[in-house]
Amino acid sequence: MNRSKAREILMKAVFQMDARGSKDKSLLNNLLEEGKCDNKSREFIIMNFHLITVNLDEIDRKIDEGAEKWDSKRMPKADLAIVRVAVGEACYGDTPKAVAINEAVELAKKYGEDNSSKFINGLLGKIIN
Repeated sequence: MNRSKAREILMKAVFQMDARGSKDKSLLNNLLEEGKCDNKSREFIIMNFHLITVNLDEIDRKIDEGAEKWDSKRMPKADLAIVRVAVGEACYGDTPKAVAINEAVELAKKYGEDNSSKFINGLLGKIIN
């Protein structure tokens, strides 16, 4: 499994975490089983999910500051999950900033609304750079 697919599973876990209002790792385990992850991808997903959940308040603060006239609570949930993953990886993990932004834009094209990729690209540019 490549990193892009692993990020997609991670984004789905973060999305479900928000939708359920729970940081329970059982939802992550279900996604890992469904995605048939190899060990390297599984480690990547688990590590980044942990980084995001532990730093979620700080990640959301960064998002709110970067979004200026938007509040993270008003963002489409898919967009919010994508941005949380990118900020978590770039600010708290070891993913290069440009990679985190590019991967987020690609996820936004697949899961976001019509203008999500542009919005996410601009927002992450403010937050991460």
